[in-house]
Amino acid sequence: MKTRKLLGTLMVAIIGGLIAVSVYSKFIEKNQKVITQTVTQPITLASYKSGAEWYNTNFVKAAQKSVEAVVHVKTELAKQQYNPIMEFFYGDQYRDQPVLGFGSGVIISDDGYIVTNNHVIDGSDKISVVLNDKREFEAKLIGTDPSTDIALIKIKADGLQYIEWGNSDSLQVGEWVLAVGNPFNLTSTVTAGIVSAKGKNIGIIQDKYPLESFIQTDAAVNRGNSGGALVDINGNLVGITTAIISPSGGYAGVSFAIPEGIARKAVKDLIQYGVVQRAILGVGIQDVTADLAKEKGLDKIEGVYVNDVKPDGAAKDAGIETGDLIISINGIKVNSSGELQEQVSKFSPNDKVIVELKRNGKMKQFELTLRNLQGKTSYLNHGTFDEILGARFEEITGQDKSKLGIKNGVKVVELKAGKLRAQGVKEGFIITQINNKPIYAIEDLDDALKNINGGVYIEGIYSNGVIQYYAFGLK
Repeated sequence: MKTRKLLGTLMVAIIGGLIAVSVYSKFIEKNQKVITQTVTQPITLASYKSGAEWYNTNFVKAAQKSVEAVVHVKTELAKQQYNPIMEFFYGDQYRDQPVLGFGSGVIISDDGYIVTNNHVIDGSDKISVVLNDKREFEAKLIGTDPSTDIALIKIKADGLQYIEWGNSDSLQVGEWVLAVGNPFNLTSTVTAGIVSAKGKNIGIIQDKYPLESFIQTDAAVNRGNSGGALVDINGNLVGITTAIISPSGGYAGVSFAIPEGIARKAVKDLIQYGVVQRAILGVGIQDVTADLAKEKGLDKIEGVYVNDVKPDGAAKDAGIETGDLIISINGIKVNSSGELQEQVSKFSPNDKVIVELKRNGKMKQFELTLRNLQGKTSYLNHGTFDEILGARFEEITGQDKSKLGIKNGVKVVELKAGKLRAQGVKEGFIITQINNKPIYAIEDLDDALKNINGGVYIEGIYSNGVIQYYAFGLK
């Protein structure tokens, strides 16, 4: 009896095993094969020959086209240190202590024009350029545009390899880009990333009229990359690397570049006029947010909101009103203040543009004749007084007047690249007259210089009572 029962149990086990094997073979094994195919599918696609060749070839070509045209920029500033004890015993005493800096630059012509950042060369007494082949040249400063953080320098050389301009307008979020520069004095360094955003305003340009509409990327950028190239997959210049946002001072995942459209216009004007011919609409603007849309009763979050219209501007004359939403400039959509400023920055005073806007839910078009910062359609022959003289000023105090026995003047409180530094003017110098015209306020500097076509004759006094004279030409 026990034997028969044991045999029955064994038969049940065998039949159960056969059923399990049958089910495994028919269903589970089949499903496992499907899973295996899913896992291996990306590997098959990634190893597809022509795709891999396209990927590698384009990155290599872009790097090869750009590394020879990106240079190492070295700067030197003879910083003056004031010593009150030495002045007490020996009179006015200064000691020059060189301050060295470095950055990158991009060759944009075969005869030696190089674009870089204004903050790389600002205030420098000497600028040197080291090419990728180790040749070194002294560079001449052609001009600067602090509003965009662009500077143009030139070296005496011919037959140089240069990078051709691309098109930052056609650059799309998600597109591959390369950052080429000299981080930490490491020459000819190439990093890759994608465009992660466009039209970014991050508030880093310290100027009266800042213009920010940065290309944001995740290409690794560090100290020394400033002024280097941002190139597209074809090796064309789409931006000038400018900044990073970092709590530690090192690369933290995002970097920013000045778009080609802004940089190219600035360079063109600096070569032709010595100063950028800035055009403006004559409006105050702000980004459209959910809160603003709710407050103003807007039916859609789009465009750029006009919160002010200047009384003597192009927008006022054309009929644009406070509360309008600017949708596009010459057919190019704008959805942030940075994007709007970027599009307008490509034009010069007296240029005509078509502004499409929405008013009370209805679309309208206006043709504007752009004006300069002074509200005129004419070009500037030279920069404003602070650009020409290369200095920051403040009005003198009653104590200054009493101590030095003077009735008027403005004090040089900071020197940058410009006419005053070139003539040997020191910080603390008080300008009392320009071409025999008394200077009482900072505004008088502009009035004294704007009608001068030839030489400039400056009279002034230092804090130790020494009267000094300087003369130079504006050309």
